[in-house]
Amino acid sequence: MCGIAGFFHTNDSTYCSEVITNSLSQYLYHRGPDSHGINIFFNNRIALAHTRLSILDLSTMGHQPMSFQQDRFSITYNGEIYNFLELKVSLEQKGYTFNSKTDTEVILAAYAEW
Repeated sequence: MCGIAGFFHTNDSTYCSEVITNSLSQYLYHRGPDSHGINIFFNNRIALAHTRLSILDLSTMGHQPMSFQQDRFSITYNGEIYNFLELKVSLEQKGYTFNSKTDTEVILAAYAEW
């Protein structure tokens, strides 16, 4: 099972980066040994951390947190979207292209579309 964490800090713009990179991802490692990632947003005030247990797409293209449309949308989550293949076909018909075989990327495109 993947591990996810988020952090929001209201004042010190360097605090978020230090806490996430040095603490949270270390505590999550046992939840997903296949990869780990951290995305930091909004002047270092919001961070998402993710450790991944690869199931659907074993490649590095499924790395999370994942961003979409030049970082307009970002996500980190643990779960499975059972109808993501049908959603993907519908989104491809609308002109979306995908780089991975993950349901995560489909969720981001669906959010952008609908």
